[in-house]
Amino acid sequence: MRIRNAGGGRARRAAAATTAALALSLTAACGGGGGDDTENTGGSEDVKATVELPDLKGETVQVAAVWTGPEQKNFETALKEFEKRTGAEVEFVPTGDNVATFIGSKIEGGAPPDVAMLPQVGVLKQFAEKGWLKPVDKATQEQLDENYSDGWKELGQADGKQYGAYFKAANKSLVWYNTAAFENAGAEEPKSWQDFLDTAQLVADSGVEPVSVGGADGWTLTDWFENVYLSQAGPEMYDKLAAHEIKWTDPSVEKALTTLGELFGEDQLLTGGKSGALQTPFPESVTKTFSDLEAPQAAMVYEGDFVGVTIANDTDAKIGSDAQVFPFPAVGEGDSPVVTAGDAAVALKDTKAAHAMMTFLASKDAARIMAEQGGFLSPNKGLDTAAYPDDVQREIAQALIDSGDDFRFDMSDQAPAAFGGTKGEGEWKALQDFLKNPEDVEGAMQALEKSAAKAFGN
Repeated sequence: MRIRNAGGGRARRAAAATTAALALSLTAACGGGGGDDTENTGGSEDVKATVELPDLKGETVQVAAVWTGPEQKNFETALKEFEKRTGAEVEFVPTGDNVATFIGSKIEGGAPPDVAMLPQVGVLKQFAEKGWLKPVDKATQEQLDENYSDGWKELGQADGKQYGAYFKAANKSLVWYNTAAFENAGAEEPKSWQDFLDTAQLVADSGVEPVSVGGADGWTLTDWFENVYLSQAGPEMYDKLAAHEIKWTDPSVEKALTTLGELFGEDQLLTGGKSGALQTPFPESVTKTFSDLEAPQAAMVYEGDFVGVTIANDTDAKIGSDAQVFPFPAVGEGDSPVVTAGDAAVALKDTKAAHAMMTFLASKDAARIMAEQGGFLSPNKGLDTAAYPDDVQREIAQALIDSGDDFRFDMSDQAPAAFGGTKGEGEWKALQDFLKNPEDVEGAMQALEKSAAKAFGN
């Protein structure tokens, strides 16, 4: 396998387990191209393949994705299995943070990759409208029908046609905490937003800065907002704001920003204060919490299940003992939020090789390879959760499957990329400015609405 140097960066991650389930749970033969009828999934033994793939000897397949570091390496393991079974050569193409701009430039230049991973529903729909995407073929559709719920299939559709296969999911309603820091402070897992703030203060009083925020990456701030807004305003208002059917100057937005400001406005509750948070990229927000277990720089970090990748690869902390997790706390009278996200594979070329890759990515085989390596969550309901490497990940995965279609997808990922998915612009920039000055709720709302109106065209 070859890696094409097309830029670096780290971008959005992205589906979620039901909060109730999470809270309880956390205490056919191979084709002729590439090999035999078993699939080496990286586990303790070979597992029989479940999907037939064609002979692609002499073909080169380019797959573009945002992933870097451990996530890229894990994905390359799955791509190597595709090479083994088909005889094709696979090139991994890193997109950098701005997936839409990167892929768009490749398409307009006449040299698109065969398959791309899109982390935003809004981008998928935009690309479909431009005619850049190819509908899935019969083999891929069969895998989708067998392995995915209607909700996940619908997220990959545009104008009634199926374009996307959601390969990777993310639970974006989790708070991870350093067990020792909590024990030293006498803290317990909070259930409500007020409990969360009180717990943060208790930890601060013990001498540890409570909450590590990766504010240098604007996407983390959109996730903070979305969890507060969904819990506080409810799913119907969430859907309206996601579609820009209500303005970002709506009283519900003001209320959510004011609530979020109860945390962002207290320097003693943030690792390094507001200034430190704005200079902290997402991976560092995790390592600050778990690298030094005896004297951590932070006690808690909010983000999705993919935090586990950084914990496992960049710290000595053990998930389930040193590092534990609780659902994002309920805000006001609302329920604990269930915010989801994911990366959809789409075909940019109507070729045998591109469709074969799509079929593979929609199968249990590819999902199993990724799950066994850890730090990965699949919406593939056909995947046996025993494939996940530890109980925490197994229970998160099972709760995701049990949730069916009862979830809300990441709001910023549903928006046009100019508003919800571009570094230094739109929602990312407006919320970074808000973190810098949480008292200016009105200014944040005006900036958000101006950018949203321009991106949505209304």
